[in-house]
Amino acid sequence: MDFSIPAEFQATLDTIRRFMEDEVIPIEKDFLLGGMAPVQARVDALRQKVKAMGLWLPQIAKEHGGMGLSLMEFGMVGAELGRCPLGHYVFNCQAPDAGNMEILIQYANPAQQERFMKPLLAGEIRSCFGMTEPEFPGSNPSWMGTTAVRDGDDYVINGHKWFASGADGATFCVVMAVTDPNGPPHKRASMFLVPMDTPGIVVEANTPVMGHTGSGWASHGELRITDCRVPAENMLGPMGDGFLLAQERLGPGRIHHCMRWIGVSERSFEILRDHLLRRQVAPGEPLAMRQFAQGWIAESRAEIDAARLMVLHAAWAIEKHGLKAAREEVSLIKFHTANMMMHVVDRAIQAHGGLGVTDYTPLSFFFRFERAGRIYDGPDEVHKLVVAKRILKRRAAELMQRGEL
Repeated sequence: MDFSIPAEFQATLDTIRRFMEDEVIPIEKDFLLGGMAPVQARVDALRQKVKAMGLWLPQIAKEHGGMGLSLMEFGMVGAELGRCPLGHYVFNCQAPDAGNMEILIQYANPAQQERFMKPLLAGEIRSCFGMTEPEFPGSNPSWMGTTAVRDGDDYVINGHKWFASGADGATFCVVMAVTDPNGPPHKRASMFLVPMDTPGIVVEANTPVMGHTGSGWASHGELRITDCRVPAENMLGPMGDGFLLAQERLGPGRIHHCMRWIGVSERSFEILRDHLLRRQVAPGEPLAMRQFAQGWIAESRAEIDAARLMVLHAAWAIEKHGLKAAREEVSLIKFHTANMMMHVVDRAIQAHGGLGVTDYTPLSFFFRFERAGRIYDGPDEVHKLVVAKRILKRRAAELMQRGEL
């Protein structure tokens, strides 16, 4: 088992780290205090620099204009980008666009790719994803109220979505809607590409999250869809395959999220470490001399390193054995890494005292924005059930085979 990183790829990681330190993190404070509006022009300029450096779309194959990295390689890049809230956006691998790119590449027909996929890959437009509904439990994605009814050459969509991240300013939305209410639970829904200027679909509000509504890409939109008519050819993939597409979108996406959380944790750790060394609690006595502070350092380092190895192993398992075979590993990293991150962020906030809960560091942003990581893409409880049931089922089968159960 070789844990070393090839020299050529390490050089790429080093280049990305320097770019993040020199170009992206310096504009972070303006984003934290004012949202996307005051930094949008600078972010757009940085995106052009990333393109010129050949670092655009690290998660996408070269034939589509990306870097062509493996899932493990992109995981390591994602950890570098995750150190700043703007990192993934600058490199055009941000949620929800990254997931939408993947299903468009795999399932969109040529006309859909030309209209929706290519401009999205080029960074000319943004998209959103409409699946979660306030009236139905997100932990049961096969149960939803949004419907799409065939009417001649069109589908008429009605429904209510929220947490459509980035809907504010998006060009189109991938909408999940029930097309066969009498079908099997996982074959009832289909996906549709809905331009946001289509009559009948509106962003009613940016949902406030822990006191912040956000704007532009850094927001969570609430969509009201009323008699929204879209051509039948705007269906993405086969009818009834909406749940399948959603699962395929979420599998690699959980690796992306977890490695971004590793980046969040690393940045929080660095801020914690440096603050402990610089902050004096009395003349000549840095906070780092306190044993409880040293405990924070040791615990955080151990937790981050353990989570990183778990996530990279899950990425390896997906690449070697496929997403279905790696389902257990993916569920493990989803709840473990999200919880680890919150522990590290919380320690860093605690060490900073009052400063920790202000927006003068990224810590409070991490705390309120990333807390949802234990909920979206499957809440902790669902992933724990998945893991426990599989472990118990395997052992029960072994015991029954031996006549011990």
